[in-house]
Amino acid sequence: MKIAIPIDENKEDTTICMSFGRVPYFMFIDTESGLVEFIKNDAAESQGGAGIKAAQIIVDHQANILLTPRCGENAAEVIQAAGIKVYRTNGNSVKENIAALKEEKLTLLEEFHAGFHGHGNH
Repeated sequence: MKIAIPIDENKEDTTICMSFGRVPYFMFIDTESGLVEFIKNDAAESQGGAGIKAAQIIVDHQANILLTPRCGENAAEVIQAAGIKVYRTNGNSVKENIAALKEEKLTLLEEFHAGFHGHGNH
């Protein structure tokens, strides 16, 4: 199983980032091999569509599960279309959330916000 998590810094004792589309890095954890990799989120600097681009990174790295505090609708569509399950994190500890997932204590994230589309006047 491969878990993806949006994180603040590219190190193992980092915290979970509250943003999905504009997160600085993603951590990918292979629960079978124990391999951990950090991927820079190139979408963070995008003018628009950051969530969709960030979601594509999750898909491209073949994650099975995404742990995140929140996610926009457009990003969620990309992720769910790839068959990836999205779970809501509880607190900002990476280790605690992975443990909670394994103990089946996390709930599926089912409410997705409309996204933050640019900085225009809406």
